[in-house]
Amino acid sequence: MRAVENFNDYELIDADAGERLERWGDVILIRPDPQVIWSDSRNDSRWKTAAAVYHRSNSGGGYWERKGFVPDVWSINYKDLTFNLKPMGFKHTGLFPEQAVNWELARKLIDNANRPISVLNLFAYTGGATAACLKSGASVTHVDASRGMVNWAKENAVSSGVADGRVRWLVDDCMKFVKREMRRGKKYDAIIMDPPSYGRGPSGEIWKLEQCLAEFLGDVGRLLSDNPLFFFLNSYTGGLSHTILNYMVKRLVAPKGTGNVCTDEIGLKVTKKDIILPCGNTTVWTR
Repeated sequence: MRAVENFNDYELIDADAGERLERWGDVILIRPDPQVIWSDSRNDSRWKTAAAVYHRSNSGGGYWERKGFVPDVWSINYKDLTFNLKPMGFKHTGLFPEQAVNWELARKLIDNANRPISVLNLFAYTGGATAACLKSGASVTHVDASRGMVNWAKENAVSSGVADGRVRWLVDDCMKFVKREMRRGKKYDAIIMDPPSYGRGPSGEIWKLEQCLAEFLGDVGRLLSDNPLFFFLNSYTGGLSHTILNYMVKRLVAPKGTGNVCTDEIGLKVTKKDIILPCGNTTVWTR
């Protein structure tokens, strides 16, 4: 497992009985996490003094219970990147801190390539990977079906000092976009995709990962350039095993079976428990 290091503005303080106790800068939040199936002691006083707690609803979704001051928007830093956070519906803040391990890997690969690198970031959300790749000098095509998320990603790019980088911001259905890029003959040196388990496109298109992934990976693989650098596939879907994801990327993406494919978990260290909480996995192809 690859665990995040040196994310000073984020801390997973504790995890107990289906919940996380987290510090986002100076803001302490409690959020649900179905992975936390154990029930242990809660001897950190911040369990009782957290600024807000997210409660799931039995009918779906949920709500934030604010117990203290939570800004409408606040910022945290990861090294030389800055991200703007907001308490959202369905427990999110606009950032998945575990992805820092993949930002680091992408930047290392881009820095060591010693050539211009074009990156396609699909299901790009609020642009953590986009900002990281721009920071290392890559050009990025950022695609997400939500206009709100793309606008948020632009704000993060401004805050991280990369808004003047070579970037295309696109509000589009990722599957349709990839089909059009195939017809155009467009190629990219690196591709990152972070597909949801379930989602809808801007015109109501339905995405179900298990049903759509195989065909989509085949299409995405055709967009890699003749000298590709890397491909990342993030997955938060428990129904797809490491072995299956690894096999699919090897078969459908890796150019003519070349390079190395590795699938591993990414996670966050739990300060109070001295454990690492799994937070999904990433399949990585590199040359």
